Amino acid sequence: MRWLGNGSGNIEDRRSGGGGKFALGGGAAVIALILGLIFGKDPGQIMEQIQGSGTEQAEASAPVIDKEYQFVSQVLGYTEEVWTEIFRENGSAYEKPTVVLFRNSTQAACGFASSATGPFYCPADSKVYLDYSFFNELSERFGAGGDFANAYVIAHEVGHHVQHLMGTTDKVDALRSRLSETEYNKLSVKLELQADFYAGVWAHHAQQKWNILEAGDIEEALNAANAIGDDRLQKQSGGQVTPDSFTHGTSAQRVYWFRKGFETGDIKQGDTFRE
Repeated sequence: MRWLGNGSGNIEDRRSGGGGKFALGGGAAVIALILGLIFGKDPGQIMEQIQGSGTEQAEASAPVIDKEYQFVSQVLGYTEEVWTEIFRENGSAYEKPTVVLFRNSTQAACGFASSATGPFYCPADSKVYLDYSFFNELSERFGAGGDFANAYVIAHEVGHHVQHLMGTTDKVDALRSRLSETEYNKLSVKLELQADFYAGVWAHHAQQKWNILEAGDIEEALNAANAIGDDRLQKQSGGQVTPDSFTHGTSAQRVYWFRKGFETGDIKQGDTFRE
């Protein structure tokens, strides 16, 4: 992926501030990561079950402008420009999210965030929480490395922010108490697949606008989407594949929706709730 432009300053750097009283390590971190990805549990719930208590809010420290920060800044800047333009074309204003960079653990408005649960978006504070070590896990454990694979992950979380701004997230959340776990899981899958679609839409417009893609970039993103499908993760964890527990979609579904977003670039073609 080509780095062009100045990037975004909407980053809260908590990496040097510790951010919590404890951190998962070793096998427990891997287990919690897989559970979080498969079952879509709130990070706070997972951490409380494993280690019992939350932490105090971490204070952001002065940002460290290293390669990690620069990469996230670059991708976030790309998403800001693309979504600002798309929202404007559709008669509304895009409110930019913040990315919180942390190490090990930190507190979010939605609960506890840890490196074990992977990146996530919190609609309560409009922030994406990211421990950069997740990308090492994605590469080394799941064989889905590469800068554009990482960009896809960030764009997917920004896709959840887009859903929040459009009111989609609130509509789905409002149904939680009225549905069984299986029924709600199906809605969760549709929400996640739409975020994949939006990541593809972003990639389409970023390529048209800046020609950012290099050879193999889209394959990296598709490989990442394939690697973190519910069915594949359940197989890797040694368990039985149980579709009723899916919360993010199968590998094939995630690849399909990212590809559709990339090929069309049209947000109106991303109604995963009807398909």
